[in-house]
Amino acid sequence: QVDLVESGGRSVQAGASLSLSCAASGRIYSSSVMGWFRQAPGKEREFVALIRWHSGTTLYGDSVKGRFAISKDNPANTVYLHMNSLKPEDTAVYYCARGSQYSSDRRDYYNWGQGTQVIVAS
Repeated sequence: QVDLVESGGRSVQAGASLSLSCAASGRIYSSSVMGWFRQAPGKEREFVALIRWHSGTTLYGDSVKGRFAISKDNPANTVYLHMNSLKPEDTAVYYCARGSQYSSDRRDYYNWGQGTQVIVAS
């Protein structure tokens, strides 16, 4: 088990760009899948994006497709979420997670960070 620490969340205006980071305290194994999820107040945790650690294959949630991009730095054991054209509905706590399945289901992830808050003002 490694600790995942998210950073980069802050308040921005609609239309702005923001990048989040998720640093792992130890090595992320090549079989891992790293995901980003988000949770707005009163809503369920929603899938945002994932990336296969070995191949770099990505998958995006419909609500962020074309605006967000996930990337990774293997030697640094860090995964990023680059967010463009932010909307007020993107306001949420963003969580990084590690799993072993190529899956958008949060139940397939067993290692979670504490989250970082993103607020998008209109």
